[in-house]
Amino acid sequence: MTSSTVEMSATSEAFELKSASIPNFTTLVQARSAVYRSRSTLDSFTRMVEGLSNSGEEGRRKGLGLWMVARYEACAAQLASHEKTDVVAAFTRGSALMSIARWADAQAIFERLSSQYPEEPRPRGSRLEAQVELGLQMGDHEAAADTLERELDSAPPSFAASAECSYLRGRLAELRRSPEAALDLYAAAREIDPSHRTNLARFAALAERYGLDELALQAYQSLASMLPIDRNVMFNLGVLYEDLGRDQEAAACYDVIARNDPTNIRARLYLEDARSGIDMQYDEDLERKEDRLNQILKTPITDFELSVRARNCLNKMNIVTLGDLVRLTEPELLSYKNFGETSLNEIKEILNSKSLRLGMKHEEAVASIEAATRPRVGSNENTEMLNTPVSKLDLSIRVRRAVENLACLTLGDILVHCEDELLSMPNFGQTSLLELKRKLAEFGVQLQATKKK
Repeated sequence: MTSSTVEMSATSEAFELKSASIPNFTTLVQARSAVYRSRSTLDSFTRMVEGLSNSGEEGRRKGLGLWMVARYEACAAQLASHEKTDVVAAFTRGSALMSIARWADAQAIFERLSSQYPEEPRPRGSRLEAQVELGLQMGDHEAAADTLERELDSAPPSFAASAECSYLRGRLAELRRSPEAALDLYAAAREIDPSHRTNLARFAALAERYGLDELALQAYQSLASMLPIDRNVMFNLGVLYEDLGRDQEAAACYDVIARNDPTNIRARLYLEDARSGIDMQYDEDLERKEDRLNQILKTPITDFELSVRARNCLNKMNIVTLGDLVRLTEPELLSYKNFGETSLNEIKEILNSKSLRLGMKHEEAVASIEAATRPRVGSNENTEMLNTPVSKLDLSIRVRRAVENLACLTLGDILVHCEDELLSMPNFGQTSLLELKRKLAEFGVQLQATKKK
């Protein structure tokens, strides 16, 4: 058995288009997800659809299959001769016409279906949506809104409780320039039917337009989880991720488009930009860590309490900063005259207090300092606030130098330290502490009095 036969068999198990019972349009919607399970499954199903006859019952099923693989123009043409005699074919053709913005043709189909099935909300909802789009095409938004309002007010009670009605009332609110009401109505429609794609798309776009990024993100993510994934949804989700600084997730969105459509230049350009953003973030993060390490390494040895013997030995060795110490190994220090185990232990204790040790490799020192100075805050803290540079606190020179000597580059770095620790630093007294606490209070945070165990 060839691989293509295996793929065909898997597709057939998912949905036997040639023989399956298709009592309604929902059957096609549900089966569609299985068809888009993988690229090979979709390709196999598409080849099978293309191989069907154009006439008779097989021709009708071919038209339904063309909708499933998103070949909407071909679907509309294939089902034209079946829409008058078959309800499923009519609804499917109407949906295909909506997808390619042939609103007048779609409206005529759904007008007939909503007359046949007055209690069914979907044909009526599709008819009203096509009617709105036609009105907007003509450029008269007020007339489109007035017509839609009359139709909604005269709809049967069964329609008023549907997701279609909430969605269309949301569109009406948008036309009436009431975005808050529109968002509430789109949210209500989502509660009734979480899989209503058009509602989710309008909800996401409107939320994003008004800066409600979390709401927009939820709606776009819901859309992105539905197969087949809409290309525009992936673009919009990717752009939103980039706006939120989540370049890796943005790149994943563009990569999905690029892999499924290798000729899509826009997707490839967006993907390249997002990947550049990831690299830039990495470089900035590494630079921040390097800066923090360098701040500590240039700390003078004179800032620490040492015995006279140890201090004299270090002076003779021309060791001035912590950086000078870290470059040496234990055997190298012990090889100097009068430098014994007691002095060595003093040095090791000093370095340990800064998360360093003798003979430490540069990469290891960077990682150790980063781990030691990472803010230990709750998950509910504002990340953007914690990343505020120290320079934004507008500190006096004395206080700024003190926090810089602790390798603090951001507000979050300062919060790692406690009041007692700061007061133990040279030239840092109660006046400096009060100044720092006042500046931190402006950001709604405060220092710990003592170090937490």
